Amino acid sequence: MGTTDRLLRASGISALAAILWFVVNLVHPVGPRALLWLPTVAGSVILVMGLRRTARTEALPEATRRFWRHLTAAAVFIGIGVVSQAVDVLAEEEPRGLQTGPVMLVTCAVGVLIIMFALFRLPLERQSHGEMFRVVLDAGTLMLAAAVFFWHFSTRAALSQGDDKAIYLSLFVTIIALLAVFAVSKFVLSSHAHIDNGALRLLAVAMFVGAVAPMFRGPFEAVDPHLFPDMWSTPVVYYFAVLAAARQRTALGGKRRGVPAPRRRSFSLLPYVAVAAVDGLLVYVTWTNGEDEAVVVGSAVVLTALVVLRQLTAFRDNSRLLARLDHSATHDALTQLPNRILFHSRLQQALTAPGDRPVAVALIDLDDFKEVNDTLGHEVGDLLLVGVAKRLEGCVRAEDTVARLGGDEFVVVLDDADPAAADLAADRMMRALQQPVYADGHELPIRASIGIADGRSGDQPSVLLRHADIAMYAAKNLPGTACLHYEPSMSVTGNDLGAELRYAIDNDQLFLLYQPIVSLDDGHIMGAEALVRWAHPVRGTLAPDAFIPVAERTGLIVPLGDWVMRTSFAQLAAWNVEHGDAAPQVLNVNVSARDLREPGFAERVGELLAEFDLAAERVVLEITETMALEPGPSVINLLRLRAMGVRVSLDDFGTGHSTLTLLHDCPIDEIKLDRSFTQSEVDDRPPVSAAVIHLAQALGLHAVAEGVETADQAEQLLSLGYIAAQGYHFARPMPPARLSELLAAKKSLMPSAAPAETVPTA
Repeated sequence: MGTTDRLLRASGISALAAILWFVVNLVHPVGPRALLWLPTVAGSVILVMGLRRTARTEALPEATRRFWRHLTAAAVFIGIGVVSQAVDVLAEEEPRGLQTGPVMLVTCAVGVLIIMFALFRLPLERQSHGEMFRVVLDAGTLMLAAAVFFWHFSTRAALSQGDDKAIYLSLFVTIIALLAVFAVSKFVLSSHAHIDNGALRLLAVAMFVGAVAPMFRGPFEAVDPHLFPDMWSTPVVYYFAVLAAARQRTALGGKRRGVPAPRRRSFSLLPYVAVAAVDGLLVYVTWTNGEDEAVVVGSAVVLTALVVLRQLTAFRDNSRLLARLDHSATHDALTQLPNRILFHSRLQQALTAPGDRPVAVALIDLDDFKEVNDTLGHEVGDLLLVGVAKRLEGCVRAEDTVARLGGDEFVVVLDDADPAAADLAADRMMRALQQPVYADGHELPIRASIGIADGRSGDQPSVLLRHADIAMYAAKNLPGTACLHYEPSMSVTGNDLGAELRYAIDNDQLFLLYQPIVSLDDGHIMGAEALVRWAHPVRGTLAPDAFIPVAERTGLIVPLGDWVMRTSFAQLAAWNVEHGDAAPQVLNVNVSARDLREPGFAERVGELLAEFDLAAERVVLEITETMALEPGPSVINLLRLRAMGVRVSLDDFGTGHSTLTLLHDCPIDEIKLDRSFTQSEVDDRPPVSAAVIHLAQALGLHAVAEGVETADQAEQLLSLGYIAAQGYHFARPMPPARLSELLAAKKSLMPSAAPAETVPTA
């Protein structure tokens, strides 16, 4: 970097010396004329060295180095051209005009073309048609503004002289300059991944100065024919180019240090600057009664029209973007049907419309959809959902709404539909679903359960949806695709249990049991898994299988999961205070798919950890394989949890569609071997549990064996390399007080190491 700094300083000194010496000679000629051209010659050498150094920086991408190699070659040609101009000027007694000889024209034209070629070879980031159209409009605006200045200060004067050579020369220089302005402005206004934006803007300034400065030859020629604007403008151009090369290297250093690149502005001031410049020229021409007032006025009008057109295209694209954002917020990304938010809005509108009108809600659930995902993959499952969505849309009226609630659940709002009309709609839907869906070469038969809730204006949307849900689950007991209307008698197992669960969460009817996770080599407690139970006042103690499905259908799974986390975290904090280092080192807590889809779930876990002063690595959240594969918010929450230090476990490993890709890509720390592999009979074949532990060790995952019920199973798992397990062989799920006693006694739970103890069951 030191060499680059020296080159930059030398180039700056050369440019400053050129400006000062030019001003001195503008006041009064001093010294030999060749001294005026010396900074130009020296600056060209410094320029080539600076560009070449950046082009040879190995840390830069190949596309970047290629760009700067092209600029180095262009600098060589332009330097030769400028030196030839100096020779031509010094050889004449009274030089007139621009003094652009054939050598200078050819070499400088080649240099400019190389620069344009380098710009057009830059790989651009992907842009929409509207963005590219605005870039072209902006570049055209700048080119037209430059053309007006070229016309006023150069081309018009050549035409007025009647010198054919001067005319052709002026037109040639103008065309080359305009093409250069268009190329530079196009790429300055575009986004690019390989060239630093600041460096490219500095190059744009350099080319602008180089293109505009020669137009002011006339005023200097009137003072002294030996004074050319190129004497000071060319060293300035060289300085900006050397500065751009240094900026490219500085940007590289910032990336190495992890400094994020500044975001590109969504708009550019350059087109407005061009309009302002032409308006200023218009004022000047009008004030001085210039002969080309009509040309400048016309150009100003065209420039204004171009800018207006640009703004109109920007407004149109913005409106389309807003429409897409609004559509994304209210529609399902896969099926493009209205989502849960828009469904609730449409249902609310139907139930609050003026007058007394019937409104029906039909809830459709695909049976055995999970098996399609498990056996054929999520891609085929997605195609099945899209096919079902299209068929349902074809079965309703324009005023009805078909929405996807999530997963394999669809819902239809039948506005102004009495039970008979709802039956007709349901009949159309069942007939549409009779034909199989063909997805990725598979013929997929459809079996669905439809529940209909009949309501009227003024009914509560949540009640209507809950009734449809109850009827849908009742329809699942019928063979094939079936449909049932809600009847109050159905709520015995559905609605009542859901209402009771809400009461149970709020009134401490739930409690937790804890099953120890033990070390297989000595039986000591390593951790515990929290398991929820419901002390139902009538039905007795209920296991999760009895109420978790109801919680998921009614949305109570979220407050239920929050209660489990808060209660278990509080218990772990209490054990820490009571037992210190003897407390369970990890606490495993099961979370639902709905929990993971909640946008603020990870932050909620963090709040609870802070509230109970728990280290994040002491908590292990258990998820299922299907949850791990769900894209979107689920994966985002998992990544945020792991970033906090919370560990994630893949429960019941091996029973679903686990793949090596899942284990490699999914953010997990632990796998729990399903009890079906733990309890498999021992024979001559290598057990699946052996493959699982080797896989876990290779991927750096902790492995826990579930469902260990015999000493033989424990011994086999230990010999295979497992270090942790849980199951009835060690202890059944127990109340926290009983586990606290075991922690205080510091006893081994290995039956062979201690007398069997009676442990209360759930």
